[in-house]
Amino acid sequence: QVQLVESGGGLVQAGGSLRLSCAASGSTFSSYVMGWFRQAPGKEREFVAYISYGGISTYYADSVKGRFTISRDNAKNTVYLQMNSLKPEDTAAYYCAADTRGGLKTGKNEYGYWGQGTQVTVSS
Repeated sequence: QVQLVESGGGLVQAGGSLRLSCAASGSTFSSYVMGWFRQAPGKEREFVAYISYGGISTYYADSVKGRFTISRDNAKNTVYLQMNSLKPEDTAAYYCAADTRGGLKTGKNEYGYWGQGTQVTVSS
């Protein structure tokens, strides 16, 4: 089983940038596809970005396309989410997720492993 720990959240002004990290341990990181999700207060957890085992394939929610970039370093057992041009509506708790089954995954029920989340707050 893999354990996931997110970091890098914080308070940033609109238009700013943050880079989230998700460190994995306990299993072979390259055997997992990875995703980022977010959840704002009172809302459902929503898909943000996906990356395949080796990082060749990525996919984004329309709301973040062109502003966010997902990447991974399998040697460091870490997946990243670079967030640029942040907006107040990006405010949420951000979670990384992992699963061993291949293929594009955008549903929260498709991932078997989750981190504890990191808070991102964007002020206007």
